[in-house]
Amino acid sequence: MKDDFKDRIAVVTGASSGIGLAVTDRLIAKGTTVIAMSRKPGGLETLMQEHPDNLLWVPGDVTKPEDLSRLAEQASSVGPIDYLVPNAGIAELADGLDIQAFDRQWAVNGAGALNTLTHLYKHLATPASVVFIGTFLENITFAGLAAYIASKAALKAHARTLAVELAPKGVRINMVSPGPTATPIWSTLGLAEHDLTSVANEVNKRLLGGAFLEPAAVADVVLFQLSNGAKSVYGQDWVVDSGYSIR
Repeated sequence: MKDDFKDRIAVVTGASSGIGLAVTDRLIAKGTTVIAMSRKPGGLETLMQEHPDNLLWVPGDVTKPEDLSRLAEQASSVGPIDYLVPNAGIAELADGLDIQAFDRQWAVNGAGALNTLTHLYKHLATPASVVFIGTFLENITFAGLAAYIASKAALKAHARTLAVELAPKGVRINMVSPGPTATPIWSTLGLAEHDLTSVANEVNKRLLGGAFLEPAAVADVVLFQLSNGAKSVYGQDWVVDSGYSIR
């Protein structure tokens, strides 16, 4: 597996905005062909216009097996998959006792990510690298996000064991857990605008960088985890949170 990503194949889900879009953009810039899945094209439209030979968009939802099967068919038609980033995720504010909120978020954040790997597994190259997306909140608490945090923490536990099981088969698995990042997911929490601004201001006070991370900063770490530069890294969760969790 070459560090420069040139002439390689990658699959990224949740690729239409935020971290998924940034990862897709970074990979294409390095010469990788990306098969990108999302429910809507969003920010992928511009990339498709600029890089029609290096980006294939597959509309779909990671909670639907038929969509993941179609993603696998499209990916297999391009070639063996060198890199997989099951990035699709959702977050919602809910009472910690609301088990249905966990079910909804696990369906995307956990089962959706794992089923993505399951459907694409037989199409992976040897070697191949997989990076799941976690959250820095696994290390702290945030009222109203218990279900979101639990869904990501469960994914982490599963991924660590998968790293051991799949390493002999040439598949290297790791995780990147972003901190507060300027992505559309914050607008889906259901907070009023003034409340969202207040939360953002309080969060910024704890960030050593002084501001929310840009998606590209997280994408850089994801790409390093994918690369041969991290070839000896297995089952690790790299937290990228501008120091939030150490203050």
